Amino acid sequence: MHLPEKFLDRMRDLLEEEFPAFLESYRQPRQYGLRVNCLKTTPEEFEAAAPFPVQRIPWVPDGFFYGEGIYPARHPYYAAGLYYLQEPSAMTPASRLPVEPGERVLDLCAAPGGKATELAAKLKGEGLLVANDLSVSRARALLRNLELMGASNCFVTSETPARLAAAFPEYFHKILVDAPCSGEGMFRKDEDVAAAWSEEKVKACAAAQRQILESAAAMLKPGGMLLYSTCTFAPEEDEENAGTFRLYPYLASQNAGGRTFSRAVSEGAGGGGKRAEDAEDPQAGWGAEQAAGRLFEKRRCKTAPGESGSPGAESLFGAGIAGDGQRAEISQKRSVSGRI
Repeated sequence: MHLPEKFLDRMRDLLEEEFPAFLESYRQPRQYGLRVNCLKTTPEEFEAAAPFPVQRIPWVPDGFFYGEGIYPARHPYYAAGLYYLQEPSAMTPASRLPVEPGERVLDLCAAPGGKATELAAKLKGEGLLVANDLSVSRARALLRNLELMGASNCFVTSETPARLAAAFPEYFHKILVDAPCSGEGMFRKDEDVAAAWSEEKVKACAAAQRQILESAAAMLKPGGMLLYSTCTFAPEEDEENAGTFRLYPYLASQNAGGRTFSRAVSEGAGGGGKRAEDAEDPQAGWGAEQAAGRLFEKRRCKTAPGESGSPGAESLFGAGIAGDGQRAEISQKRSVSGRI
């Protein structure tokens, strides 16, 4: 496949000696996955009754790999809402947001519903899920998927983030922003995305994402947590936008052993998307599900007034998904100072 030269130049500078392995990942076979709907069954029950061979996804407790040539969308279990077809790496953001029953949760860029349905399952029918998407047609697909999964304590909106922020100031315990992006992690799945890529598009996406994050921060209640993710490699859309939180001194980085962190998750470099036979299904969409090939994830907690929220230096870490499905931690050779 043809990759944009300026994209390759940037990745070569970022990855250095890992760049050849990055290129090789585009020639690796893609992974197929489904996520069990824990509102209707359990991973253990599904694994015992699965009508086709499945294998556990190590980093997602309710996720399973299935093989090429298998068509889960044709099985009655799919029509019954027992599982959701989703790229393995796209399962990561919602799995990493520690939602508890009874909380108020917002999925700000939610369609077609892969992450929103997981958040609903975590709530277990208690609390409230607001699932939003600016596109009315995509919001209809989102509603259909939430209904199919049996989510009852939720409602769907189709509003700009700014209008939602005016209606829900400091309201949500947890917020997921899986932002629309330049889609560099989608290049292997869709060569048209690679053909449409440009540096100008990256800049435009980064600017739009900052506006979304500004509204999201305004809706997070003190003590709450916001998780930001994309499916692109561009630092302008990932690490630099995570630095947007410098503007909000009451937002503090999620700490790991006293050290702030970022995490990138990659299922190869090119990822992959919905299977061709699912193209007519509302689950097979672009946007929220585009976190297939590469996921950037950043978590932020809002501190109450008077609490410390000032950032320190942080290191950037990656977590690659190797071809055998194992998760490998990769410490990348760069550090980022003063981000929050």
